[in-house]
Amino acid sequence: MSKILVVDDDNDMCLLLNRFLTRNGYEVAGTNSGAAAIEWMKKNQPDLVLCDFRLEDMTGMVLLGKIKEMHPNAPVIIITGYSDVKDAVEVMKLGAYDYVTKPLFPDEIILTIKKALAAPGKDQLGTPRTSIPAQSVTTGSTAAQPKTKTVFNDNYIMGDSPEFANIIKQIELVGPTNYSVIIYGESGSGKEAIAQQIHNKSKRANKPFVAIDCGALSKELAGSELFGHEKGAFTGALNQKIGSLEYANEGTIFLDEIGNLSYDIQVSLLRVVQERKIRRVGGNKDIELDLRIIVASNEKLWDAARMGKFREDLYHRFNEFSIEVPPLRERKSDIMTFANHFLKMTNAELGKDVKGFTKDVEDIFKNYIWYGNLRELKNVIKRSTLLTDGGFVETRSLPFEIVNFHKLQFDTAPVPATKPEHNPASTSASAQPVSYENKLKSANLDAEYEVILDALKQANFNKSKAALLLNIDRKTLYNKMKQFKEFNIE
Repeated sequence: MSKILVVDDDNDMCLLLNRFLTRNGYEVAGTNSGAAAIEWMKKNQPDLVLCDFRLEDMTGMVLLGKIKEMHPNAPVIIITGYSDVKDAVEVMKLGAYDYVTKPLFPDEIILTIKKALAAPGKDQLGTPRTSIPAQSVTTGSTAAQPKTKTVFNDNYIMGDSPEFANIIKQIELVGPTNYSVIIYGESGSGKEAIAQQIHNKSKRANKPFVAIDCGALSKELAGSELFGHEKGAFTGALNQKIGSLEYANEGTIFLDEIGNLSYDIQVSLLRVVQERKIRRVGGNKDIELDLRIIVASNEKLWDAARMGKFREDLYHRFNEFSIEVPPLRERKSDIMTFANHFLKMTNAELGKDVKGFTKDVEDIFKNYIWYGNLRELKNVIKRSTLLTDGGFVETRSLPFEIVNFHKLQFDTAPVPATKPEHNPASTSASAQPVSYENKLKSANLDAEYEVILDALKQANFNKSKAALLLNIDRKTLYNKMKQFKEFNIE
């Protein structure tokens, strides 16, 4: 039984992790401070340490050094909040195996622990989303023996479909240059992996690759996260912070969902693109930068610029080269290639030996419209592999909505929208048939509620499917729904 030491000054979190890991078959010890953890390790040998980055008596960085001195082969997993990611990366360079961000998810914790225990003493190299050198993988399937594929990182492979062959050529072409690149594609289609490959093909390949999800940055923290801040720049700025742009100096920064940045941040970013200089929030000194910028968006930035949602001058600065990533539903010949790759990954994570998929499952996969693209496919594979007892994944292990996808499509008829008591939408909007051609772009605020509600009903209240109908990503739909208290989105 593996022995895990949990170090967290939040007593409730410590107890929660203790109970959860004990139920999953681990021997667990918990301490609430770095000093107590050091005393415990003087008398005990941990197989793994799960440590919060921010402790009251010392940082995770200091404690990591102590752990490596006392037990150099014990992998260390850092627990961090979103704003601490850059600090966690520095800790990983000092020997931590990996990090997990709050809020914690049980599946993620268990899988990370299993991988760490399977490779004790080995850390994850590079930045939190670093590339892994290409390797050959032979995929398993009940169908004819598939070709050998090239794996570019642990989450993504390049398929053989004609739709993707051109993208591979474009990566080879633009990679060695220093051009800025815009990557267009739906959520989960692999935009970040393509950005990584552009970086890997460049002269900056041995320098940092930093990926930032702009959609996850609040308006208040975006400036600090991207540009950094000086001590005392604002309430809560207790220390100087290096921003993502500065951290990526000499390397590549990837800004996903760039269209979500506020106008003020776009103005500051324009100066970075033009002059390659930044100024930290609250600072008075310019910092020179040498970096490549790759951005991604699920909507056309030129359209956003024409609508006044994105600065046109910034768009032209970024648009030195663009790549469009087709959704998985347009690359059906690649579906089983990705499915088999994800199966191989999940087998390794779970310690299982599921050999492939039955013919019925393969047919279901090929005929399903993957609204969440590769991310959805990967999650389905992980779930179905976990539920599979035999040698092949069967239909009974698949989610209900995927097995019954076509039946749900035909059985779900449009339902007239019922106007809530405080519905801000007009009654005339619901009386008209909804046209999805212009989507939400042409709908005014009064009509948005009815448009969203109708799309949700058409999609059987599946937000991913409704977002596809509305031609927006799921995150944008979620934000739209938050405007209306009738949807009860907190």
